[in-house]
Amino acid sequence: MKVLFILNGAPYGDERSYNGLRLAGALGKREGNTVRVFLMGDAAVTAKGGQKVPEGFYNLQLMLGKVARASAQSVGVCGTCMDARGITAAELMEGAHRGSLDELADWSEWAEQVLVF
Repeated sequence: MKVLFILNGAPYGDERSYNGLRLAGALGKREGNTVRVFLMGDAAVTAKGGQKVPEGFYNLQLMLGKVARASAQSVGVCGTCMDARGITAAELMEGAHRGSLDELADWSEWAEQVLVF
């Protein structure tokens, strides 16, 4: 199954992005599944490299990295959302790339299922 996750929530503060990535990781482990994640709004910060969280706290950069390693070009970040938050492409974690609304439209057509968090 081809599944697209669209995350909108901030990486920390509420658990929407956390729960979305938990499900993306679980589905990505299953044979025959391909998972892609597109980050919009405050979720764009999820792909910023160099995150340091308190010991014992979840790290969304690491969780997102597992999805990125499972499939090439599987993590897109809204370019407009990056600009609004002052995030450059060089600051993105390995495996994430600056995306566009056109890419999101393409990925939406590619997917058999689209889940929004």
